[in-house]
Amino acid sequence: LEFRRVLFRSTLTSTEYQILKLLLSNRRQIFSPQRLYEAVWEEPYYYGAGNTITVHIRNLRQKIEPDPSNPVYIKTTWGRGYHCD
Repeated sequence: LEFRRVLFRSTLTSTEYQILKLLLSNRRQIFSPQRLYEAVWEEPYYYGAGNTITVHIRNLRQKIEPDPSNPVYIKTTWGRGYHCD
């Protein structure tokens, strides 16, 4: 998955772009919701931020995945977080 290809397929918000950039720059590394939040928002994690991450990942998948319900780019490792292969 290339940044250019994603940008041609849809318009990403700044936050979506930052999440995708982080995951693609660190392939195969699992990012917990807390770690993602603190890296992208550059502020401490708070109760409820996990829902924020979930919504952004869902929106991002809707924009870049061929079948968002069966993601091939942004994967979830249950109980641990998100990653790109």
